[in-house]
Amino acid sequence: MTSATYLLLVLLAGVGFIIYGTTRLKWHPFIVLLLAAYGIGFAAGMDPLEIGATIRNGFGGILGYIGIIILLGTLIGTILERTGAAITMANTVLKLLGDKAPGLAMSIMGYIVSIPVFCDSGYVILSSLKRALVARTNVSAITMTVCLATGLFASHTLIPPTPGPIAAAGNLGLSDQLGLVILVGVFVSIFTMAAGYAWALFAGSRWTSAEDQEHMDEKEYQEALQSYGTLPSAGKSFAPILVPILLISLGSIAAFPSHPFGEGSIMQVLAFLGKPINALLIGFFLSLRLLPQLNKVTMNDWMEDGLKSAAIIIMITGVGGSLGAILKATGIGETLGNSLAAYNLGIFLPFIVAAAFKTAQGSSTVALVATSALVAPMLASLGLDSDMGRVLTVMAIGAGAMTVSHANDSYFWVVTQFSRMDVATSYKTLTLGTLVQGLTTISVVAILSLVLL
Repeated sequence: MTSATYLLLVLLAGVGFIIYGTTRLKWHPFIVLLLAAYGIGFAAGMDPLEIGATIRNGFGGILGYIGIIILLGTLIGTILERTGAAITMANTVLKLLGDKAPGLAMSIMGYIVSIPVFCDSGYVILSSLKRALVARTNVSAITMTVCLATGLFASHTLIPPTPGPIAAAGNLGLSDQLGLVILVGVFVSIFTMAAGYAWALFAGSRWTSAEDQEHMDEKEYQEALQSYGTLPSAGKSFAPILVPILLISLGSIAAFPSHPFGEGSIMQVLAFLGKPINALLIGFFLSLRLLPQLNKVTMNDWMEDGLKSAAIIIMITGVGGSLGAILKATGIGETLGNSLAAYNLGIFLPFIVAAAFKTAQGSSTVALVATSALVAPMLASLGLDSDMGRVLTVMAIGAGAMTVSHANDSYFWVVTQFSRMDVATSYKTLTLGTLVQGLTTISVVAILSLVLL
């Protein structure tokens, strides 16, 4: 048995234990993920003295990026829900986009938000709006969850200024061709979003989650409205969400290699405000305007409820980072990627290698960066060394980098916990949804390669 085969079996055994432990044994995901991380580390032959440190660093590393973002996003969500602002947002979206296709509205919103914002942050920011729409409409909660999750994912790995596609473009010599990458990425990702939407409709007809128990009939809706008194305006309600998104977008644009805002004080201010943690803090301050008054109930009791609900999400997200760190340290992703690189598969090679990286270690950004660096020297032999060939290679890598999201991906756990799905349902809905999106995307890219190359 080759080392690549053995490592693949170790990965499959780890994923199998996670599914069995959370679904059949009914153990808490935190415990199962932690045990899986240790088990994979030992089985893959890691130095026992390094396993604990790797788990600790992985836990702290992912939370160092997203921990406070989750907390701030949860606090904003709590305020939006308690003040009735989420209902205002839901009504506004339904009026603008129609109440016949709220799932499509959710997909489009996720698609737009994820261009400048990481999936994890985008889902946290929009989860309150999604819950309000679920409660207000008769659409399946699974449908709305998968619409939002796949909408966010569709643009996340394909369209700059998200860091992953920018890094991949840079590794493939496209730093001065980002406009072309964005143009092709927008075109390709529309099909990706549509595939996610279609899958969401199918998944919603087959599976349910705890959120499906929260639908309101008209009488309940009117009673809920009365309990809030006068609802806040649409402007005040959307500001805590839209302003952070705008700031993050401007910060990403300011960081473009062409420096559209120059390199002086304006760029520095936008770069500061565009950091997700800073943008979400501003969003939190804007959400305070929704509070009827600043007192113990609103500033302590409500905040405490929000922080408690965020604690479990943070723990599971953190231990998901631990699992990802173990998989990186064992070399599972690198070994599989190098083994697949030995086969000449044309435009499909970047996709397969990126999918191996993504599935093995969880991070789409890592898959984009690692795969682009690996295949860059091979572009001539693959017939992909023209500008368009390099752009399509970025698209193929992006397709692989979304295939698939599962237990070692922090995004998987953010979606699972915020949507109150059990792990088995998440695998059936979100993981399979990202597989559908990845296969759809590489199919579109392959067709474009036949036409454009």
